[in-house]
Formats: sequence, C-alpha cells, structure tokens
Amino acid sequence: MAIQVGDRVPSGSLNHMTADGPAQITTDELFKGKKVVIFALPGAFTPTCSAKHVPGFVQHADAIKAKGVDTIACLSVNDAFVMGAWSKDQGVGDKLLMLADGAAAYTAALGMELDLTDLGMGVRSKRYAMVVDDGKVTVLAEEPNPAALEVASAEAIVAAL
Repeated sequence: MAIQVGDRVPSGSLNHMTADGPAQITTDELFKGKKVVIFALPGAFTPTCSAKHVPGFVQHADAIKAKGVDTIACLSVNDAFVMGAWSKDQGVGDKLLMLADGAAAYTAALGMELDLTDLGMGVRSKRYAMVVDDGKVTVLAEEPNPAALEVASAEAIVAAL
C-alpha cells in the first residue's frame, strides 16, 4: 500500500554523492526534527525529469526554503554516481540533496514503485512530491501520468506550503 498523508515515513537508508564519494544517509538523519520536501521521479537524465522537474525545484528552492523547509531532496532509482553526475549537469549546487535508491528498496517501502520493464527501464519510482514534517507526511502529490508534471511540480509544492 502506498504511503499517504498522515503516515510516518518508513525507516531506511539512501545514498548520495559527496566530495569524498558515495555516502549513506538514514531516514532519521534526513527527516527527524526537520521539514523536508522530497520529490521523486522515474529516472535521472530522462526528458521530463531533466527538462522540468529538477530545474523547477532548483529555480524555486529559495521560495520553498523561505516557507520553513530545511531540506529539498530529489529521489530517483539510480545509483549515487549517476545522481552526482546529474546534479552537476543540472547545476543543482547545494539547493537540492540528490538521493539515490539504486535497488528501489526505499521506493518499494513507500509503495511508490513504477514498473517500466516493458520500456526497458526496470522498476523505477512514480513521479510525486511530498512534504514530510518530522517524519510525518503532511502533503503528498502523485502524478497520475509519470510523463506529466503538474501536481508534483515545484510551483504546486510552493502553493501547498
């Protein structure tokens, strides 16, 4: 069953790229005592994700953080090396935390997996955005069509905050 507003996020760990290489971050480190906007997408370097989703959150990062958000994180079923390269390609800098869920384990724990095997992409993440306040989901916006970007856009999250 997919995560819903009012639920606590499951425990787990993700990876991200640092100056010293890949590093693990636990969900406690990410969410405990913090207000976090986390948005997920089907894959790094894919059309909608690269042309609209990440650029929107980079562009609106200051407005989102001005609403009391501590961290804005992008989650994708890719490895930390891909997420690091994509971060550089997208000019993310320190505006977003680019999280890797290489085996889709955390995505599955959230109930947000998307099977794109028929397209040669394997199991990926649905496109969504959520606000997590001290580990509890307060806003969840899932796109019905993973190629679209409306309800999970940065602009929609700014409005929801």
